[in-house]
Amino acid sequence: MDLVGAHLKAKVVKGKLVKGKLGLAVLCALLCLAPQPLLAGGGVFVPGFWDPRHRVAKPDLSGLHRLRFLTEDDYPPFHFALPDGTLSGFDIDLARAICEELKITCTIQARRFDTLIDALNDDQGDALIAAIRIDSQTRGKLDFSGPYYTTPARFAALTTVSAEPAIPESLRGKTVGVEAKSAHEAYLEMFFPDTIRKPYESQKALREALVKGEIDTIFGDGISLSLWLDSQEGRNCCGFRGGPFIDARFFGEGAGIAVKKGNFQLRQTLDYALAELAARGTYADLYLKYFPLGFY
Repeated sequence: MDLVGAHLKAKVVKGKLVKGKLGLAVLCALLCLAPQPLLAGGGVFVPGFWDPRHRVAKPDLSGLHRLRFLTEDDYPPFHFALPDGTLSGFDIDLARAICEELKITCTIQARRFDTLIDALNDDQGDALIAAIRIDSQTRGKLDFSGPYYTTPARFAALTTVSAEPAIPESLRGKTVGVEAKSAHEAYLEMFFPDTIRKPYESQKALREALVKGEIDTIFGDGISLSLWLDSQEGRNCCGFRGGPFIDARFFGEGAGIAVKKGNFQLRQTLDYALAELAARGTYADLYLKYFPLGFY
């Protein structure tokens, strides 16, 4: 997968794992590794990646007077351009909050996604906040803060069955729609082996089949599903079924703020700022602003 694919769409994972009872045990263990959520007003779970019992030590900021973030402008709701050209989105607001927390001057400039790493290495910016997925490929080129969100997989279903559980036993012999040749299809094959998988060529076709009632349950990326379920089309027919599924082997380690390789001081500073924003509730406010339904 090329760097542009380091956005959130994961493809088929190669290799085999043990199925059966051991596979189910692994599945249960993975669910325990999910980010610990906080229940916000309205019942929305906000992910927590920072241990409130362990405060990150404040780094020496005396040499840091400004921070230049680079992003792109065509990936709503994370980062996008308004009609007047102003940058907006979850990543944009988070970058601004980081600079306010650090009490330093902040600039945020947009570049084409495929040019971001070169721009960083050419010293056109100090950090990339552009929904860059943390994986072995990107780790070879960049260093990252800890993840500030992950990409859980979720089941969505018609409202008539959305309250039912989504576990291997309850879906045994049932048909579940999934995007063909995706990491989500591979995950179903591994951990829901007795489920009948019905592949579709695109997310659009998958959701249309659900709306039409051709199937009653689908499996896919929790973020895109949450945005769709919060739209007029989605909220009138469907809802999440069951909870999130977290597995870095299939769905990645999440997204982090990227810096140049070896820039330990800036990476430590970003981790400190993110932890402080979480402790103050700022992160939760931004998450609820852009993901009112939540994707966990």
